[in-house]
Amino acid sequence: MKKYEDLKEVHIDVLTEIGNIGSGNASTALCAMTGRDIVISMPEVRFLAFQDAIAHSGNPEQTVAAVLVRLKDEVEGMILLIVEHEFVANILNSFFGEKNVDLLTLNDDEISALTEIGNIMSHSYINAISTLAGLQIGTDTPSFTVDMFGAIMSVPVIEFGEVGEKLLCIDKVIEFDGVKMKSHMLLIPTVKSLKNLFEKLGI
Repeated sequence: MKKYEDLKEVHIDVLTEIGNIGSGNASTALCAMTGRDIVISMPEVRFLAFQDAIAHSGNPEQTVAAVLVRLKDEVEGMILLIVEHEFVANILNSFFGEKNVDLLTLNDDEISALTEIGNIMSHSYINAISTLAGLQIGTDTPSFTVDMFGAIMSVPVIEFGEVGEKLLCIDKVIEFDGVKMKSHMLLIPTVKSLKNLFEKLGI
């Protein structure tokens, strides 16, 4: 395996199962943290070319929030969680009772809360990988940003474009008290890390 394009159907099935387990873990953690009834649907996992991922996920000029978690040790790469205004507004309403949220004027407390939510959701997937494969996965301090969707997507393109022309996209529908909204998670391990994962699983 030299590029993501070399993955076979059995590999996609494993990554989909990791997505399913991670979504369940994230739902439980978010319910406990926010006190809200939160359900995360079975994710749609697909490999998409960089430009297709942008077109599939939304308007490249739309302002969104993102949390980036870099992976290290036995799995290297990054997890990038991208959420839209509605998701941010629901989270901040849960913590601070805020009704009118502007992504471009978030204060330090709001950014801290959103970063922690992104960190928890990312670690739900990291823990799923660790549990299934017995791998030790470390992370750097998560970073938060607000920018246009296209600009945020340029980060994995620049850093990981050499491993292939595609990204692993995990699209989820999250329900806050029955209100549905989308979030996009990009799981971008290095090819070496993917090979290590599948070898641990005997694939």
